[in-house]
Amino acid sequence: MPRIIKQRVEFEGRVEERNVVIEGDDLPVWPAGERFQVIGTPVTRVDGAQRAGGTARYTADLYPAGVLHGAILRSPHPHARIRALRTSRAEQAPGVRLVLSHRNTDAIPWYNGMSRIFDTELRYVGDEVALVVADDAAAARDALDLIEVEYEPLPHVIDPLEAIRPGAPQVHPQGNVLGGAPERYARGDVEQGFLAADAIVELDVTTPDVLHHSMETHGSVAWWEGDTLVIWDSTQHIFGVRRQVAAALRIPLDRVRVLSPFMGGGFGGKNNAGKHTVLAALASRRLGRPVRIVFTRAEESQAAGKRPRSVQRIRVGARSDGTLVAIDYWGVSSIGAYRAIGTPLAGPATELYACPNVRAETLNVFTHTGPAAAFRAPGYVEGTCALECAIEALADQLEIDPLELRLRNYAEADQVLGRPYSSKFLREAYAMGARAIGWERRALTPRSPVRDGPPRRGLGMATQLWGGSGSAPAYAEVRLNPDGTAEVRIGTQDIGTGTKTALTQIAAEVLTLPVGKVTLSLGDTDFPYSPLSAGSQTLASCGPAVRMAADEARRHLIDAAASLLEVAPEDVRLEGGRLFVAGVPERGLAIAELTGQIGNFTIAGRGFRGPNPDGVTIRTWGAQFAEVEVDPETGEVSVLRIVACHDVGRVINPLQYQSQIHGGVIQGLGMALREEHVTDPETGAVLDLGFDAYAVPRITGIPEIVALAVDKPDPIANNLGVKGVGEPPIIPTPAAIANAVANALGVRVTSFPITPAKVRAELGRRA
Repeated sequence: MPRIIKQRVEFEGRVEERNVVIEGDDLPVWPAGERFQVIGTPVTRVDGAQRAGGTARYTADLYPAGVLHGAILRSPHPHARIRALRTSRAEQAPGVRLVLSHRNTDAIPWYNGMSRIFDTELRYVGDEVALVVADDAAAARDALDLIEVEYEPLPHVIDPLEAIRPGAPQVHPQGNVLGGAPERYARGDVEQGFLAADAIVELDVTTPDVLHHSMETHGSVAWWEGDTLVIWDSTQHIFGVRRQVAAALRIPLDRVRVLSPFMGGGFGGKNNAGKHTVLAALASRRLGRPVRIVFTRAEESQAAGKRPRSVQRIRVGARSDGTLVAIDYWGVSSIGAYRAIGTPLAGPATELYACPNVRAETLNVFTHTGPAAAFRAPGYVEGTCALECAIEALADQLEIDPLELRLRNYAEADQVLGRPYSSKFLREAYAMGARAIGWERRALTPRSPVRDGPPRRGLGMATQLWGGSGSAPAYAEVRLNPDGTAEVRIGTQDIGTGTKTALTQIAAEVLTLPVGKVTLSLGDTDFPYSPLSAGSQTLASCGPAVRMAADEARRHLIDAAASLLEVAPEDVRLEGGRLFVAGVPERGLAIAELTGQIGNFTIAGRGFRGPNPDGVTIRTWGAQFAEVEVDPETGEVSVLRIVACHDVGRVINPLQYQSQIHGGVIQGLGMALREEHVTDPETGAVLDLGFDAYAVPRITGIPEIVALAVDKPDPIANNLGVKGVGEPPIIPTPAAIANAVANALGVRVTSFPITPAKVRAELGRRA
């Protein structure tokens, strides 16, 4: 019988208690050394031909018959109140079918009640004012200019440090700090720890706002089939969109179906339903036709979310032998106008290294800027920039090799929660990465700044800590067809990471079928539930459910074969798609023969994701090493090579693992050297609308990337021994590059991105 237990679940740097339903016994973990036919092989994407050939249907590709197009009027002010709004001219424009605003739309709560679907108080340039729905996108956009709005501009604040000063303009009535107070953590006595230190390093570190800029922009297409709402959405959580839209429209969950069979990237920016999704549904209900709202690239820059900028101060103390004695961390995250969840900036500082005395304080600060959103390892990328730059600076001060310093402070257990790790193979990652980069070549960091002469090379490194454990609930179904092929149904979404391929491999492995004989369907809330694709949890949550469903189908196959072969089930073997009597391989039949004989009587299996193990902390680990060349006269930084080695449990598909590492490193490279989302402090306007103004990495600037994997299964995390790899590869990249620059020139730039101007300024400051 199912029973409910409470369990502590970690997600994106935060721990919470959840109810978990235990439905039965889980399968044992595939042990280390298990021999596989499909798992661990570099299978190309099962939907690669559709994606590359243009037949895959993304939300942005969808134009159902009779579709109407929506365009959103956005606030030109960072903070203003709507005094009057007149829409009659827009409503009479050619092709316009509907104009929605606060005047004719219910006050649906949004942003956890901090605002409404249309609010009369606007809190950033880009906040939604009205929606125009027309026969085509051009007509809808043209009609926006016909809406007359009288705004009352109000005081605004853009800088988070200004926002926490007394007398600053208030973003919300409850104040500018989320929760009304800083988040604090402490263990030991930090001040006493620093008194025992022989060396102390203090750094000020800043990181910029960074944009997701997924290839597919945010978008929804909604229509009503009778009293059922159908939504195609570019989302990382189809079931979350269903829940949020149903709540907003006050309709039952079974009247909302959400589909996302293909999705062009999200990186955390599409974790929730957007206002545009609800507005498309509202407009479709009023007009009786499908309504399509898809962001332009400029809107993606302005209103789709961002990694929030941070201001950090860190002080680290150690004895002369390198033993850490104190870490003192303070950080501010600028969460924009409406972010309801804080940024876990202090996660690396509090947990990564063994240290008895740690103090951390983080303020999540509202500003009159676009809402912050989760972005591939939120908080931990920024926090790692601060911690790992400080650790390497400490190593230079003590004249201890930076890798050796990290090994001397290796944390064997979780110091924050006071429990062991389920597994930790970080030492192996250090050794593999150091060997691949040639770490022994690293020269001592110059004691005096190098201001002129030829380009100089440097080596730096950084460590990665993250979650990725996955969690319940997740469900899957598997069934065998009369021709011996298998079908898998699961309600997750493939956000571009290759989830569909990895899950297909798992089912194929259990059923001993070729990958081409297994079809996996996903991206539909009519399928069994799966969680949000974030927190590096998709494979670790869904994979165990698929394995269990396939295993149940396998057991039913064996039982059926035992009846036909007139032997006990325990005497039947399943190998290579064939069922036979143990020791008598010629006495048997292929799966297709068996399923053909039973015809339309279906062999099927159902699987669920079991709870996480109690009393342990599940983490992913990794190390990255960067080699750079820096021209001291121009400040230009060229990254020559990145070696990334990560411990993420068992690797299901090495090809997709490599792809994830490359993608994360490239995003980290952009944050390290180029990317900075700029908002005008006077007007609140976004100054980099689109790719022509926002500096994503170019192919010519991408270095050689070596993707290594420890590839050891976690012995207790889940029945596959896997952990998530989506977010780990971006976490250490900016810090590793910054450390390599410091090793080359003898000066440390801790304001990201590390531009030539900043390098030259730091060299000049140290003159």
